[in-house]
Amino acid sequence: MGEGVAVTDRIDTSVAHPARRYDYWLGGKDNFQADRDSGDQIAKLYPGIRTAAVENRRFLRRAVTYLTREAGIRQFLDIGTGIPTADNTHEVAQRIAPDARIVYVDNDPIVLAHARALLRSSKEGRTAYLDADLRDPDRILADADLRDTLDLTRPVGLMLIAVLHFVTDEEEPYAIVRRLLDALPPGSHLALSHGTLDFIPPEVKAAAAASGMRSDMYGRTRDEVARFLDGLEIVEPGIVAVPEWRGEEEPAPRPAPGEVSVYGAVARKP
Repeated sequence: MGEGVAVTDRIDTSVAHPARRYDYWLGGKDNFQADRDSGDQIAKLYPGIRTAAVENRRFLRRAVTYLTREAGIRQFLDIGTGIPTADNTHEVAQRIAPDARIVYVDNDPIVLAHARALLRSSKEGRTAYLDADLRDPDRILADADLRDTLDLTRPVGLMLIAVLHFVTDEEEPYAIVRRLLDALPPGSHLALSHGTLDFIPPEVKAAAAASGMRSDMYGRTRDEVARFLDGLEIVEPGIVAVPEWRGEEEPAPRPAPGEVSVYGAVARKP
């Protein structure tokens, strides 16, 4: 009960939160009016945003499938978890390898409350949930629950799905990713997706600028996204729009890059 009260006290329903807004775009119910208003405002300028949310989720499923089935990963660190929906990281991984272990990290109390209630591990594997922020990687890496759940001497799948575009350049996102990767052994993998303006028509960019709308998302170019993968071995098909990353078995027709405007990639630490 005490923990529940603490979680409730931390929820600010008057300010949109990325995880709750994403839940709204996916058709979920764990969001508030501020999240819906923000989501609708963004959707007016970028009508493909709901498609992007769905395709990003499908990318996560395919990336985890690849990491578990082909790369042999049995441990995952999923930072920026978001509100649980279908095919969460541990569900995808444990369908293939029931003994897989997953640590989820998020800084939204609603996400953590749902994670603890819904993200239940298989009996052979394990899940844990950290209340922490991507911007504080040392706090994440030092957490006792992480150290108790994951063996950082063995390869880990680091999942940074649709979270890095909320970190400004001033907050040093590249240093954050490097700090996390430096703590992981060779054979670990990074799977990331990241919003971009590369595919947005000039007139849409102009309309967004003229609207005066302020965004908490920082779209980066392909070259800027590629910097997160410096020193890693990029898995085919490389850095591509998320519908194009091993999406051959997804429902056709596939969305065009401009309908999604999110890059995805998976890379291995040598």
